[in-house]
Amino acid sequence: MKKILALGLAVLLAAGLTACGGNTPSGGGDNAAPSISGAADQTVTAGSSFDALAGVTATDKEDGDLTSMITVEASPALNFQNGKATPDTAGSYELVYRVADKGGLTAEAYATLTVTKQTGEEVVYKTFDFGSPEVTDTHGWEFRKGDSADAEAALKEGAYVITVANPGEGDGDVVLAKPGFTLQAADYRVRIWAKSTKDTYAHILARNENADGWETFGGAFNVRITEEIQPLDLFFTSPGEGSAELLFHLGRITPNPENAADTTPEDFTVTIDKIELYEISGEETLTAVYTADFAAADAVTIETGDGAEASASVEGGAGQFVIASYPTEGGVWSIKANIGLGGQSITEGQKYYYRVVLNAENGQGGECLVESAAQYDQCRVNFDGLSLPAGEDTEIRGTFTADRDIADPVIRLQIGNAPDGVTANTITVKEVEFGLVEGDKETHKTIESFMPFGRGSANADNTDFPWETFNGTDEDNERGVGTIWAENGSFFYRIDNAGTVDWHNKLVCGYTGNPLTLAADSYYIVEITAKADKPISCGFFLNPMGSWDPRISEGMDLTTDFQTFRFTTTDTFVVDMDFEMLFQFGSEAAAALGSVTIEFQNITIYQMPVM
Repeated sequence: MKKILALGLAVLLAAGLTACGGNTPSGGGDNAAPSISGAADQTVTAGSSFDALAGVTATDKEDGDLTSMITVEASPALNFQNGKATPDTAGSYELVYRVADKGGLTAEAYATLTVTKQTGEEVVYKTFDFGSPEVTDTHGWEFRKGDSADAEAALKEGAYVITVANPGEGDGDVVLAKPGFTLQAADYRVRIWAKSTKDTYAHILARNENADGWETFGGAFNVRITEEIQPLDLFFTSPGEGSAELLFHLGRITPNPENAADTTPEDFTVTIDKIELYEISGEETLTAVYTADFAAADAVTIETGDGAEASASVEGGAGQFVIASYPTEGGVWSIKANIGLGGQSITEGQKYYYRVVLNAENGQGGECLVESAAQYDQCRVNFDGLSLPAGEDTEIRGTFTADRDIADPVIRLQIGNAPDGVTANTITVKEVEFGLVEGDKETHKTIESFMPFGRGSANADNTDFPWETFNGTDEDNERGVGTIWAENGSFFYRIDNAGTVDWHNKLVCGYTGNPLTLAADSYYIVEITAKADKPISCGFFLNPMGSWDPRISEGMDLTTDFQTFRFTTTDTFVVDMDFEMLFQFGSEAAAALGSVTIEFQNITIYQMPVM
């Protein structure tokens, strides 16, 4: 999924943000070249006249206003008369604007004309019904309360919510329990993503259900739960087959009896977005095949675009990427910082690992990839997020099983987005290790969420609620946690922890087995009415299933007031096609917001059949 998302982002920003404007002057000497402004992408219907010169101006330092001297050409060709043309054939036309001053210096600007077919009136194709689907799947977790406690639990707002008025007299007076958890000879990890309206404590235990008396495989004690959602971990080992009762104690806990004031509070609410269960068996060994000594000049290289300026060098036993300026447009891929792997190759089916130690002077987010140096995302075997704090040495680790051969692999950092308030940066590569992973170690992960119909619900058996959310932490990235639910005719997406890259917080309609099917020979309008409890931006995409070729790629800036957005496709389909609608929220700015709730009041798709 991450691989598809990365390719989609590259296509979106390359296609959608480089077409408009821009001057390419030519000439020389003391005479300054003219400039063209106002050239912008346009969309018209076949058979309609349009004025390519409307709003386009040209000026020159020496000659003044040259607007009347602008010429325009189209590819494929159009017959322009005084800047006006009437295209009869639907398609995409590249427009080139040119002007020359009296000294012979010229300038060019570019735009795209999209010509659509003639259609009938728009009609409602699909309206999403945001009823209130009943949530009943607790995944075997049971709420228990002692006589001295006053507490209750319920599945609501896409989470398991435990409200504690009085925690009782002991830690076992308020408990969430999962009995009958089957064990093998393996290591286990229980990860509870939780937050609380007041700072409180918890114990997490794994009780041996096969023991004669009270016996545990292990426990995590006095675990702090704060107002920010975070993972609460229990690690334990089972020597053989058996079963355990997993226990999450939220009753009265006083870590230090000599400080009675430091204890579980009263009147608080704990919200659990999801619980992740890991079973890890077997063994593996890591064999390094390349360790960087930063002796060769090409140990690090850098590529820039979209106006960015950067350089790469090796000095003092380290690699260094110096970003003089970030791009004026584009995305993370506008700066590609490449870490060489010493001429190693990658073989399909082999498992590999990498370890890199980085230090970003001003912090940096982006993507960490393993892919072909020359072929980029066309030959990629690993995709992960990148989040570097300012001025700290950070170790980045990853493992992957290659799904193809790569003759020229590099570890590529896509870092074209500047951190907030940052205009330049220096990223130092201090250590690089790359090698083989061998052995029979296996990790099986189960995600238990409490959203309508549970995680993975957007399938063919759930046509009434075809929505899904993907979080960065679902694939063990550091950030990205959220949940969805419907209530009172609205649809809600709460981001409890935003990632620094967009796919870390993704809301999807039509995922996998329950696609959004759109009929052939039509254009479509997607109308969205939404707001958020904090201003937040996202990308919206209408993308065909199985590939990345978005037919709508737009941005949405949500405010605390409802707004209605309307996005239109600009091509038709020969046959009916299956799509997914994506809302992608992750960013450096979103990660700084804390919890954000988005409310969708209406999502309607309109069809305009071709005449």
